[in-house]
Amino acid sequence: MASTGAAYMDKMKELSMLSLICSCFYSQPHPTVCEYDDMEVKQLDKRASGQSFEVILKSPTELSAESPSLTSPPRKKDLSMDELQKRLEAAEERRKIQEAQVLKQLAEKREHEKEVLHKAIEDNNNFSRMAEEKLNYKMGLSKEIRDAHLAALRERLREKELHAAGVRRNKEQREEISG
Repeated sequence: MASTGAAYMDKMKELSMLSLICSCFYSQPHPTVCEYDDMEVKQLDKRASGQSFEVILKSPTELSAESPSLTSPPRKKDLSMDELQKRLEAAEERRKIQEAQVLKQLAEKREHEKEVLHKAIEDNNNFSRMAEEKLNYKMGLSKEIRDAHLAALRERLREKELHAAGVRRNKEQREEISG
């Protein structure tokens, strides 16, 4: 079928080239009929947009005996039991090899999936550990800052109390002196 299509395309290329050459030599369009082995080409009336052709393909029965006919391939000779058995064994061996290859590919795929899963779990654990360490560091730093702030506040409070005590003493001393 493909060879018929290719032959048809080649004929159409030849036909367009023939039409071009003919139109160069003859200024008047001629109603021509070209016949090939497997098709007949008729030129239709020339139109303003160009030329048109009618291509009529002949049926395979109308083809001459010289053209190759499409027949079924010749039948092979009958095979003996030994040959059939060898073919069956070869087919079984091919099937086993193919099955082994498929199983090997599946095993490799499963192994790859396990590796990917293991790596994902490991990455997740590493991330969790790093996040926990970072959080502990920040919490420790925050506790140190808070403790330092509280110590500073206590120190200021103690200084204020000392100052207030000093002011009270001075007041009491003034009252005693003035009093």
